[in-house]
Amino acid sequence: MQQPIPAVSVIIPTLNAESCLEGLLESLSRQTVLPDEILVIDSSSSDSTHAICRKYQVNLRIISRETFDHGNTRTLAAQKAIGDLLVYFTQDALPMDDTALEKLLRPLLEHKEIAASYGRQLAHPGASLISEHLRLFNYPGISEKRCFHDRHTFGFKTVFISNSFAAYKRKPLTDAGYFPQRQIFGEDTCALARMLRDGYCVQYVHDACVYHSHDYTVAQDFKRYFDIGVLHTYRKDIFAPFGTPAGTGKKYVLSEIRFLLRKKAYILAAQSVLRNMAKYIGYIIGKKYEYLPRVVTRAMSMHSRWW
Repeated sequence: MQQPIPAVSVIIPTLNAESCLEGLLESLSRQTVLPDEILVIDSSSSDSTHAICRKYQVNLRIISRETFDHGNTRTLAAQKAIGDLLVYFTQDALPMDDTALEKLLRPLLEHKEIAASYGRQLAHPGASLISEHLRLFNYPGISEKRCFHDRHTFGFKTVFISNSFAAYKRKPLTDAGYFPQRQIFGEDTCALARMLRDGYCVQYVHDACVYHSHDYTVAQDFKRYFDIGVLHTYRKDIFAPFGTPAGTGKKYVLSEIRFLLRKKAYILAAQSVLRNMAKYIGYIIGKKYEYLPRVVTRAMSMHSRWW
């Protein structure tokens, strides 16, 4: 970048991250924009995560696993960080090249109204076709700016963002109350919704890329969408102005089947119907979580400890 930039803090929550953290830290050491600080918030890992952090001389903060909270932990990290630009990674996200961080930060520097940006997530090499399509659908090859008034065009997608690879200006994030506490997940979406209502915008940056994907089983997909249903009910006050994700869901199902048929993955295409039925059922049940016994919600959730 040509102009001087404010201090940049990279924040990475970790738990037993030895299989992926070194690759991420090594990549960050080669970026064309180097972070002024890398802050790792570790949930008392029992593997070599701490040794890897010492090797790369990052700022390591250790918390107990019991105190980890998707929203509150990221908020505490932001409050301890030195940067005016806060970049969040998950431990298993890997920048595709050495310019990923520079490209992610550029919109925050060039546009006053943009308070947050997030990059493109690509499926890891060797990932399943289901995972590949999910990333292609959610992270297309065209950049996009969205503001509060765009909710009439984009609907629920207006508040889409992912803290697997996202950057925030400190002041708008602070003014929005950082990330909400006691969050099953989706802390990034909630914070963005508040910032959009405050008059700021978000930028999706298609050429700032990381590899990040998961090959979920059907049961895991059911649980994940159960949790999404919980989130949309639990935080309905925040999401109300943006409508519902129903339209996007239908587009996704049709897009996935067409993608698999083009790939001649006929068995996967048939499985896709069952998989998406499981997602839909999980989502609907999750929206009614308040009527279910705690033992049931804990069994259906990917985040059983939250209950």
